[in-house]
Formats: sequence, C-alpha cells, structure tokens
Amino acid sequence: MSDLKAKFETALADSKNLSERPDNATLLKIYGLYKQASVGDNTDKKPGFSDMVGRAKWEAWSNLKGTSSNDAMQQYIDLIESLS
Repeated sequence: MSDLKAKFETALADSKNLSERPDNATLLKIYGLYKQASVGDNTDKKPGFSDMVGRAKWEAWSNLKGTSSNDAMQQYIDLIESLS
C-alpha cells in the first residue's frame, strides 16, 4: 500500500472521531473529496429536485471532476488534519 493510501485510510478513521461536527459545507467537501478519491469522476445521474441532500452531495462530488485520485486523497487528508 502506498504511503498516500495509508495516510488516506488513517484520515478516514480520524474523520469519524472529530471533536466537533463540521458545518454542512465542510461535510459536503469531505464527501466530495472522499468520492473523488475512491471512485473518480462522478458519472451518476443528477438526483431530482425534491432530493435536496442527494443533489447537494452530487454537486459537491461533480465540482471535483478532473481532480486526480491522488490529489483528492491529499486534499481529504489535509482537510481532516485541519479539523482534528
């Protein structure tokens, strides 16, 4: 396992033990970075207008289109470290 992947796994575990719950905008950023790092570009269909949470998550992930998996992992690690 690469060093970056190991740090990403550690950040994933750390994200579940933050002292305070992040605000919604930060939570969406965490979600988007996680999905971009683990899946890649969003190819899912955009949720309907009535699914506001699903739509917000979809947009947070789609805004990272073109970001490499490694870049998304590093941004995720940096964000979680800044919140810890």
